[in-house]
Amino acid sequence: MRPSTFLKRASLVGVVLGMASLLAQASGGSFSGQFNTVTRIASTVPSNGDVNPYGIAVVPRSRGALVAGHILVSNFNNSANLQGTGTTIMDIAPNGTVKVFAQISASNLPGPCPGGVGLTTALVVLRSGWVVVGSLPTTDGTSATAKAGCLLVLNSHGRVVETLSGSHQGVAINGPWDMTAFDGGEFAELFVSNVLNGTVAANGNVVNRGTVVRIVLLLDEDEKPRELFRNVIGSKFPERTDPAALVIGPTGLGLGQDGTLYVADTLSSRIAAIPNALFRFTSAGTGTTISTGGGLNQPLGLAIAPNHDILTVNGGDGNLVETTPSGMQFAPEPIDTSGAGAGTLFGLAVRPNGKGIYFVDDGDNTLDLLH
Repeated sequence: MRPSTFLKRASLVGVVLGMASLLAQASGGSFSGQFNTVTRIASTVPSNGDVNPYGIAVVPRSRGALVAGHILVSNFNNSANLQGTGTTIMDIAPNGTVKVFAQISASNLPGPCPGGVGLTTALVVLRSGWVVVGSLPTTDGTSATAKAGCLLVLNSHGRVVETLSGSHQGVAINGPWDMTAFDGGEFAELFVSNVLNGTVAANGNVVNRGTVVRIVLLLDEDEKPRELFRNVIGSKFPERTDPAALVIGPTGLGLGQDGTLYVADTLSSRIAAIPNALFRFTSAGTGTTISTGGGLNQPLGLAIAPNHDILTVNGGDGNLVETTPSGMQFAPEPIDTSGAGAGTLFGLAVRPNGKGIYFVDDGDNTLDLLH
């Protein structure tokens, strides 16, 4: 697809999103508040012993080894519990059946991925069958050895076909921590938070250099995706290394129906909004504050609810918080059942048809369902 064709179709997408926004009904209450039961779906630990589940993505359409409605989960740690060394993506059926979708070898990649493989919360599945996952690798589980990593692009059978890394058009991928996507069929826009811009050198001190990068891909079901362009749409987010969490910085991302990108600004315990994310060619800085403090306690994973509210899970405790786009917070909901509390909750995703909320719990290495 030519760039001019992409821009025309992207403009049409913008019109549709705008109309949807005008027709949307205001939220009448909490989406998550209707659920009060947490059920364990399955363990996320594969035979190689990887632990620390981070990313979640619900498969939108069956293709290859991908089955619609199944949940993919990425593991960040290896069997020795070293952060930034996990190599597996698990495929979990709603009934709890588990298999390995991919086990990625750093020595057998089709392109560069500085530092190797350590799979993060950045995980998306596109309708065309492409899976994209972030890698923020270490050699010994400490931030001192953390490297820039990359985005790994896998086909529908779990094989890595390309890597997106380094600098492109002057914009770098540097510690991809979380990701969301707009799936336009023949193109996709990836939104990626980066947390290694100066953090390792700062040795635990806060640096305001976290970024959100937009990457536009041209898609073909038979040929690997082709990167069209890349630009920074968010910048100057606070970030720092941490002995327990490896690194703390801008994490969860979710795209609202009007094209607003919501960002979990973890260190500031706030939700930020970057307007016009689909078509933005300049940085919005740290965005506009939607909500801060209150029930928000170092928010990590983020997802958009069917009623357009913003769902986040806290790194500082075991709670889920729902926030309206206008900034009103509903009462936090305790969802961690492992008893570990802080630092256990990362990725989350809404169950198809709005029948609940999937989330990972690092305290007991499980995929759970709030319903």
